[in-house]
Amino acid sequence: MASQRCLMERKGTIGLLVAGTVLVAQSFTTVAPSGPWDSSSFTRGVFGLLGLVLIYLAWFNHTFGMVGVAPTVNRWKTPETTWLQVVVFGLACLVLTRIIRWMDTGGVVPEPAGLLVALIGFLALMNGLYVWLITNGPLADEEE
Repeated sequence: MASQRCLMERKGTIGLLVAGTVLVAQSFTTVAPSGPWDSSSFTRGVFGLLGLVLIYLAWFNHTFGMVGVAPTVNRWKTPETTWLQVVVFGLACLVLTRIIRWMDTGGVVPEPAGLLVALIGFLALMNGLYVWLITNGPLADEEE
């Protein structure tokens, strides 16, 4: 029974990841309905944002083993060491933002992509630095 439940949860996570990837990939095309706002580019953006949300939910479910949104410190297994991975991911997103702006001369990447990647990078960076502050940094509880 437990293995069936685990398999169903994994299928749900994979489903979220696949749906999110398809929606993000769709935002790189010019195919989208006009929608009620009569703008196909706006519809592509909405689909892309929805895809990013689904990818995030899949990552959260895979990482923490539960459905949720906020990666609070009490959910981390080893925050004393993994904060650095989060900081490196945030910095990599910021570097990717610069690369997107420098390399995309043909307009392949949607215009707000750099802004969204930078936002993700800054949020990850702030989260990682906060976890460092409260686990290893000056805000850590000193045990006596």
